[in-house]
Amino acid sequence: MARFGGVVTAMATPFDEELRVDVDAAVRLGRWLTDHGSEGLVLAGTTGESPTLSDDEKLSLFEAVAAAVTVPVLAGTSTPDTAHSIALTREASRLGVAGILAVTPYYSRPSQAGLLAHFAALAAATDLAVMVYDIPVRTGRRVALETLEALVARAPNVVALKDATGDVAGAARVLGSLAGRIEVYSGDDALTLPLASLGAVGVVGVATHWAGEAFGRLLAAVGAGDLPLARSINRALLPSCSFETSEAAPNPVPTKVALALLGLCSERTRLPMGPVPPGLVDEARRILAGVPERAGALADGSDPAMAHAGSRARPVGA
Repeated sequence: MARFGGVVTAMATPFDEELRVDVDAAVRLGRWLTDHGSEGLVLAGTTGESPTLSDDEKLSLFEAVAAAVTVPVLAGTSTPDTAHSIALTREASRLGVAGILAVTPYYSRPSQAGLLAHFAALAAATDLAVMVYDIPVRTGRRVALETLEALVARAPNVVALKDATGDVAGAARVLGSLAGRIEVYSGDDALTLPLASLGAVGVVGVATHWAGEAFGRLLAAVGAGDLPLARSINRALLPSCSFETSEAAPNPVPTKVALALLGLCSERTRLPMGPVPPGLVDEARRILAGVPERAGALADGSDPAMAHAGSRARPVGA
């Protein structure tokens, strides 16, 4: 069993009409996700619009959602500032979360020695398990294999890697070098199948917001050695993987639109994420209708927003 579950959703952060964090909606969303295939949650990650959240907002999310669900919750506590990240990590560690998500410091592009010192300092600030998040397309710096090896040797609570490098061969080298010492998760939904076939334990996903069960079936098929079934499920998921981010609608704009159609939260994002572009709502409806467990809910072409019990979401475009 993967420490944080096989299907981990990088959860979106709901906002109310004043663009305040809607903690009650976050709790409902977290519970809904865990009822629909998510075996773990990441809060205040990229999909959670972490650069726009204050420390107090992040901490309130960590505490409320961790208390409301029965799956592991990882707290996104990283900022480009190591001292700030340490302080937030210490605060989050008191709030019932199961682990810390530590992303490469972005913008400053530190050396590999700087990355090692940064991650080691965060790991030393908590007794919780730490997942390193390597996403060079957003941070400007990749975590070298040698850096990761040194980090794992220095910090035994660094137990997982979210690999969003887009480099399957590089992931294979990590898995070969650190087998049994670190669990690798696909950080790119579309690469879940190839990484799982190499030994990755799961996915930290975005499309898992609406296709969590399908990703779970894909991982189970790989685990059972049924590659034809895994490939079939993967083909069905590729439209969702393409939908979740684009130049016109970067993540999490498409996710927020899909969640609004499902009646789980509003489509609102904070700047600098842009407005919902024309046609995205219709595209989201097609994507949701193509996922087997969602198809029935959208078969009549109507908006099911507001249909989810207790939701305060409004229909997209209303």
